Amino acid sequence: MKVCIAEKPSVAREIAAVLGATTKRDGYFEGNGYAVTYTFGHLCTLCEPSDYKPYWKSWDLNNLPMLPEKFKVKVSNDKGIKKQFNIIKSLFDKADVVINCGDAGQEGELIQRWVINEAKYKGRVQRLWISSLTTEAIREGFENLKPAEDYDNLYYAGFSRSIGDWLLGINATRLYTVKHGGYKQVLSVGRVQTPTLAMLVNRYKEIENFVPQPYWELQTLYRDTLFSYEEGRFLKMEDGEKLANKVKEHEFEIVSITKKKGTEYAPKLFDLTGLQVYCNTKFGFSADDTLKIAQRLYEKKVVTYPRVDTTFLPDNIYPKVKGILSKLTDYSSLTQSVLNKKIKKSSRVFNDKKVTDHHAIIPTGMQTHLQPAEQQVYDIIVKRFIAVFYDDCKVSNTTVIGKADDVNFKTTGKEILSKGWRVVFESDGSKTKGESILPTFTKGEKGPHEPSFLEKQTKPPKQYTEASLLRAMETAGKQVDDDELRDLMKENGIGRPSTRANIIETLFKRKYIKRNKKQILPTVTGIQLIDTIQNDLLKSAELTGNWEKQLKDIEKGEISANTFIKGMKRMVDALVYEVRSEKVETRISAVNNKPTTKKAKSKTKGNTKAIAGYTCPKCQKGQLIKGKNAYGCNLYGKGCDFVLPFKFGEKKISDNQYLRLLDKGSTVNLKGFKIDGNSVEGLLRFDDSFKLKLEPKKTGKPQIKAGDTCPKCKTGSVLKGKTAFGCSNYKTGCDFRVNF
Repeated sequence: MKVCIAEKPSVAREIAAVLGATTKRDGYFEGNGYAVTYTFGHLCTLCEPSDYKPYWKSWDLNNLPMLPEKFKVKVSNDKGIKKQFNIIKSLFDKADVVINCGDAGQEGELIQRWVINEAKYKGRVQRLWISSLTTEAIREGFENLKPAEDYDNLYYAGFSRSIGDWLLGINATRLYTVKHGGYKQVLSVGRVQTPTLAMLVNRYKEIENFVPQPYWELQTLYRDTLFSYEEGRFLKMEDGEKLANKVKEHEFEIVSITKKKGTEYAPKLFDLTGLQVYCNTKFGFSADDTLKIAQRLYEKKVVTYPRVDTTFLPDNIYPKVKGILSKLTDYSSLTQSVLNKKIKKSSRVFNDKKVTDHHAIIPTGMQTHLQPAEQQVYDIIVKRFIAVFYDDCKVSNTTVIGKADDVNFKTTGKEILSKGWRVVFESDGSKTKGESILPTFTKGEKGPHEPSFLEKQTKPPKQYTEASLLRAMETAGKQVDDDELRDLMKENGIGRPSTRANIIETLFKRKYIKRNKKQILPTVTGIQLIDTIQNDLLKSAELTGNWEKQLKDIEKGEISANTFIKGMKRMVDALVYEVRSEKVETRISAVNNKPTTKKAKSKTKGNTKAIAGYTCPKCQKGQLIKGKNAYGCNLYGKGCDFVLPFKFGEKKISDNQYLRLLDKGSTVNLKGFKIDGNSVEGLLRFDDSFKLKLEPKKTGKPQIKAGDTCPKCKTGSVLKGKTAFGCSNYKTGCDFRVNF
């Protein structure tokens, strides 16, 4: 009998149907000479500390480091798991050959190998390696079964990863919890989670401590097109002011127009990280949500294996492309033009050297009913696939240089000459950032222009979102925008595509991070933990990336698992000695985990950027600029006389109050105005001519006396009672009342 072991019951069912094993048994399917059984995730795990030495159960500094000589595996202590394991073992005992049908990746290999090893199976093992669960792919896979030995290095890499996480996670967590943990506070430290948390904390602190620096930009508006000073920004106001004053006196002249034709390639096919980044940015899905949806799509046979880290396809997929596109009948309006000619084959899509175990995520051609979220993810996978077979998009990039006197200005624009692959995404309403179509300029033309000289401020980096955090994990924290360079750095990323979502979710569960809309922020505990960890190696994204590279090298057979494990043991040994020797006794207790409050922004310079550049409230055309004694409209002298003086009534008005006035129509009540020698309290508003006016604070209640007309119903009269004034119409419904 041939025994197949899959990773999930649903996958086992698909395989059994193809093999003709149609009889359902307890824990497996049977028929046609096959038994198809399954695990459900990890049936086996690494042994716990107390399984090696009973006294290691105690969380005691004297027990650290815990470095087992040989790592052991055991069946999980769960009644349902033990029952399924025994069913699998009994099938293995009768097997002529076992076929490992686990997910075709490092974790899938590890899960199944542990079960095979713990069941003490010594017979022949073969490996099914497929990238989709379609009937065609399963049949093809069984026709090309591989010897299990071909995947030994993949297993060694998975085993090494597990041991590395055990060594560092268990030792470091106990070490920091006992040394620095307060009441009921476990301080979880991990090989991947801690450097990920450190990236978030470092970014948070960078933003908190950011001091904005002022700079100035000289621009001019000519024929409704904004031109910027060719040499960029000014760091000194006086340098720019000289040129700003000069250009006001001269007409604007077009000096040169340069058009350069270019090519824009279709977006790359998705790897898992790319799909998670897109879905987080576009749909707001978390990385974990996207992974689960992609896994469901895989199990519904509509897309290929999702836990991949390549955006390329192997050459042997090319002959199947036409068949896949033909089956995508729901997208026939997009596929028809591709199918009517020879299918394009580009090295940007097909590259055997860039594909290892699996290729990019693509549709299988099968179509079925999907849930709304599944449909969204499926739709973009399909469109990316279709788009790479369209023609390239042809564009014309235009650069226009103009001048006023001898001061040069520049603007750029893009014109799409041939849409090519862009047609596929038109229904999404998506536009490419930075696209602008320029009017037709002629060299030598002249005309009036509207120059502006604006003060701005440098901006801090942005807080991480789940999308930007995934990209940072992929490149070990380095800012990389270029797709080609990012591909080269993937070997040194933090974690694997399939585990990054789980790492982020773990940080949420441990309450080290929290969401603020799309932002991910560290909590008080998360910040305290990173501040407490003095060992830079534990927080180093680069070191973790280097470990990841070593694990990939084990997979390739370039280094031994033993080398990696020995290195991890040496590091853990040194870490324990270092932390036990620390004299600082920080204690981190369980707290409400709100992010630390932001520092109060400067009331002087912190918000000048928001006023400088603000649309003029009077003419609604110009922008406010900062002068020596006031803010004013940059169209001052050209039809707008709006000014906002720094002082009013001998009182200096803060930028925050002026922002409130511009946004809400008034300041709050302010003290200290001097009017005719008297000190007055009140708020500032604009009058009908947009000049400042002071509205004195109203004090006390209006004087009420018996016999006055009721201020509420306007028909009754005010009566004086024992404790209050009231309305004579109180019996007919007016409830006016003022207590004495």
